Amino acid sequence: MTATTTLTPSDIEIATRAADHFTHIYYTAYDSDTRLADLPPFYRPTSSLTWNGKPFQGVEGLKELVVKMPATKHEVQSFDCHPIPGAQPPSLLITVSGNVTHGRGPSGNPSDTPVRCPEGHPRVFSQTFILVPDPSAPPTKPGEVAKYYVGADALRFVG
Repeated sequence: MTATTTLTPSDIEIATRAADHFTHIYYTAYDSDTRLADLPPFYRPTSSLTWNGKPFQGVEGLKELVVKMPATKHEVQSFDCHPIPGAQPPSLLITVSGNVTHGRGPSGNPSDTPVRCPEGHPRVFSQTFILVPDPSAPPTKPGEVAKYYVGADALRFVG
């Protein structure tokens, strides 16, 4: 028989705070001029990434993806968080949706840029993360947000 863990309202509240904190710092780092230095601490060598169906592995895969990408500007429209029972603190499943603009944005492109050119035009995205508690982080106090790293990350353009 499999043991089940019941999530409490406190677990949900702490997970939601962790997701809110994560989405803010993650997309701030992603959109920064220093993202090649700022994003790797979110990942581990075992982290898996899928970007529009293309797989990447770990910190090196993340760097391979991001180094080729123009500057970005993410606008998070919504996120949701689901704690995954079984451990304390639980792993988190976070879904994020919003818009992302690659490059200088429509006003930064030359006037003859084709409308279908993806660079510079906002795109709707959906991104799903599995955050895993970081065993190397110092222990948290009751009610404090746990420290996590990205175990899995999948982004897909949906518009």
